[in-house]
Amino acid sequence: MAALPLTDSFGRVHDNLRVSVTDRCNIRCFYCMPETDVHFVERREILDFEEIERFVRIAVGLGIRKLRVTGGEPLVRRDLPTLIQRLCAIPGIQDLALTTNGVLLPKLAEPLYRAGLRRINVHLDTLDRQRFLQITRRDEIDKVLEGLALCRQLGYSKIKINAVAVKNLVEPDIVPLARFARENGFEVRYIEFMPLDAQSLWDRSKVLLADDIVAMLSREISPLVPVPDPDPRAPASEYQFADGVGRIGLIASVSRPFCLNCNRLRLTADGHLRYCLFAIEEDNVKTLLRSGAPDDEIAALIRRNVAGKWIGHEINSTRFVAPPRPMYSIGG
Repeated sequence: MAALPLTDSFGRVHDNLRVSVTDRCNIRCFYCMPETDVHFVERREILDFEEIERFVRIAVGLGIRKLRVTGGEPLVRRDLPTLIQRLCAIPGIQDLALTTNGVLLPKLAEPLYRAGLRRINVHLDTLDRQRFLQITRRDEIDKVLEGLALCRQLGYSKIKINAVAVKNLVEPDIVPLARFARENGFEVRYIEFMPLDAQSLWDRSKVLLADDIVAMLSREISPLVPVPDPDPRAPASEYQFADGVGRIGLIASVSRPFCLNCNRLRLTADGHLRYCLFAIEEDNVKTLLRSGAPDDEIAALIRRNVAGKWIGHEINSTRFVAPPRPMYSIGG
């Protein structure tokens, strides 16, 4: 008998799990991490591969079908292709993807592909070296571009570029990134700047809004039209260029919250389950995994977490409270 779906009190069915494998990163994007004095959890507190695999297997038994591996920067996790291979082998997983800043892709794109990975999102806000250095505080753009080219050569499908849209900073990059993607068969996803940085730099006035991005691209390249029959539970609003060359995605968490269609859960690198990126509370899975708790007890915790999910993050209200963890600690 099939298990009942993971449904919250608002009727949202959850089949998407994001697994962070580390809170460490090899760049220092200002909207995510401070440049110095970054506080990481102790390595012994990070879930090992056996614990991650066990949790994913239990979650799949409850209806999880989509899996995304994140960080921090997941490629700094030692032997990551081994974990990818193990996750790909779990019956029931229909889609497995990875989000990375791309710096280590020249070394790891091929081992990851051999392990079974086929979908990848690469974080890249700009093609300009100086602005890349300003944003990431590291001079690594050549490695990111090399990694993207290698992924394309290897045959990764649906290569996407994630670009955070910070107002009065990245306007010069919006169009060049779209042109770059069109030329190479990639898809850019422009992500509105969210209040998840470690230094409390966020302010709504610093958000480059999705509508402004659409207007800019439509004016400079080709009119954008909504993709027909979109997935209503996808976080990105997708558009295609009217000239038939390429498409973009917009993750407009600030101006167009998609909370009512959310189908995601998040497992942090240190073993806590979150029903929302902006959740204030979380459930400790690691204690159960390390205390010998049976699978049904862990499954019950997952169901409780989903059942307690709130209606949404309320970024646009005075009731909004930023989560106690910064983005790199939660998992992208």
